[in-house]
Amino acid sequence: MRPAEGDVLVSASIGPAGELVALWSNAADEAALRSVTTQPGWATFPDPATDRPVPVRVSRQTGDAVDVMSLPGLTLAHPTAQPLPGGRMLVVGARCRWRPDGPDRNGVIYDSNGRIEAQATLGDGIEHVLTTTSGDVWVGYFDEGVYGNYGWGSGDAPPPLGNMGLVRFSPELEPTWRFPSHVDNDAGAIDDCYALNVSDDATWTCYYSGFPIVRIHGDDVTGWRNQTDGAKALAVAGTRIGLLGGYGQQHDRFVVGELDGETMRVVGTHRLVLPDGTPLPAHVTVVGRGPVLHLITAERWHQLNLDHVPAT
Repeated sequence: MRPAEGDVLVSASIGPAGELVALWSNAADEAALRSVTTQPGWATFPDPATDRPVPVRVSRQTGDAVDVMSLPGLTLAHPTAQPLPGGRMLVVGARCRWRPDGPDRNGVIYDSNGRIEAQATLGDGIEHVLTTTSGDVWVGYFDEGVYGNYGWGSGDAPPPLGNMGLVRFSPELEPTWRFPSHVDNDAGAIDDCYALNVSDDATWTCYYSGFPIVRIHGDDVTGWRNQTDGAKALAVAGTRIGLLGGYGQQHDRFVVGELDGETMRVVGTHRLVLPDGTPLPAHVTVVGRGPVLHLITAERWHQLNLDHVPAT
């Protein structure tokens, strides 16, 4: 549901209570929020910041009920929003540049009236941001956030904040836990945090390059071997795992498995389609929260509960 006529969906995610959290702008400001820099003859990189303050709206939808928060001057490009306790809202920009005089502060907390309450640096190369009902903030990083770009990890610069691939921050955006290195973790290091599922009970991830299924409970890490590579989202229901996505034409592949000993044993492979039978779009936002996969297009919000998927 658009907060205002003509609003354009910039990003969407799912909050800790299963609510749809969407960030909107008007069409004239969308390009600023998706700002990129193209180096001649080389590559295109997302920018950390907009070229001007941009008014945005963040909606929270549970069923048919929608609350909207207006933020008058967002300067973070490629933003994602997540709720925090007390009606506050966290907005995070995906990119973050390190400078000798101080890195970008790409995490901003707004109070319930839309005023800035706090700002912090969450690091570069952010792929996932998911909060819990208590206000913990889980951040998963893609490869540039792990190995360094935008000044991080080069010369006298510090290592990337996301060099472990997954970090838990406090409600005040202070790091409280980092994923262990390969030395301390039999499942191996995170090169790129492909999939992340956060609930109040546990956090689960599946990551490049080995794609193990990993559970973080408290500060303890447990891993299972997995032969399904490339999944971008996962759902968890007890010992059942659902993995959506893959490389090439496998964006709609849905693999269901059982955690069995030290391995995820595949019990079924499916192709997801939309409720009317049309193919799943190649570009769709998918977020796993507990047993539910949330699939968000520009116009619709779909949910698939792993408990309702046949075992074979």
